[in-house]
Amino acid sequence: MIKIAPSILAADFANLERDIQKVRTADYLHVDVMDGLFVPNISIGLPVVQSIRAVTDMPLDVHLMIDRPVRYVERFCQAGADIVTVHVEADSEENTHSALEIIRAQGKRAGVVLKPGTPAEAALPFLEKCAMVLVMTVEPGFGGQKFMEDMMPKLQTLRGWIDERGLDCELEVDGGIDPVTCKTVIANGASVLVAGSSVYKAADIPGRIQELRG
Repeated sequence: MIKIAPSILAADFANLERDIQKVRTADYLHVDVMDGLFVPNISIGLPVVQSIRAVTDMPLDVHLMIDRPVRYVERFCQAGADIVTVHVEADSEENTHSALEIIRAQGKRAGVVLKPGTPAEAALPFLEKCAMVLVMTVEPGFGGQKFMEDMMPKLQTLRGWIDERGLDCELEVDGGIDPVTCKTVIANGASVLVAGSSVYKAADIPGRIQELRG
């Protein structure tokens, strides 16, 4: 089954608990953490993740768009993240391996993220340690961007490697997902879809979540 991970970046932060409850029929809650260094925007951090954990039992899919995430992954796990993904571009290969190992040692699911300009091959050194690989179909940092269909060959390549190796690894897509583009990414191998504005701006949110499952 295709899983849906609504992004709280599109929620009303003054009414976050209310907006989390609105998407409770989804599979994961996607939490975008931005530091203003790795990406040119600042969003939320550890205290907000702790607060979210206290008001929902949904699995928290925490996407760290931060510089040198190895410094913080343990604390995000302890704050309540269930899945923690780190960008391969954010640190050295050695430190990325260390970050994944720390997440796994905390009993959480670890993953890597690829920006649009990063080739699929950048995920290869880490695949055996990953429970998730996230392919960005917009430039990370801001919501509401246009879907980049030219990322589909990358998605196909990663799906092939995951299947060939028989890995228990979800392939997630984030950026511009709506009732049209969801069909494209599913056809190209995605199993988890992150959606922000297309979920939160829908008149019927549970209906939209079901629609995005393809």
